[in-house]
Amino acid sequence: MKALLFPFLILLIQATSSLFAQNIHFTFHNGSLKSIPLVIPSVMNPNLNPLSNSGISLNVGQNVYFYPSGTSKKRALLFMVDDSFQQDQVLEIDAMIEKRKKELKAN
Repeated sequence: MKALLFPFLILLIQATSSLFAQNIHFTFHNGSLKSIPLVIPSVMNPNLNPLSNSGISLNVGQNVYFYPSGTSKKRALLFMVDDSFQQDQVLEIDAMIEKRKKELKAN
């Protein structure tokens, strides 16, 4: 019986640790003087206030969208959380949006 429980316990610990390792904590910073509406599917749709910080935890693979035209309902991908992001990283959302808008115009 012990021989069967030990491998199961090892698998359970590995699965649990990999789930927690995929969650990354961020601070979204809006350095602009305008509110920034975002869409984070199955999480929330935050509205970042001007000159504010918002803490959030996202899983690797999570998409974050913004509205390139401001008030339009057509959204565009801002970024997808991947392994290049670091724990407790501050993301300058207003600067990321400006960069992404330029990329979208170039395509």
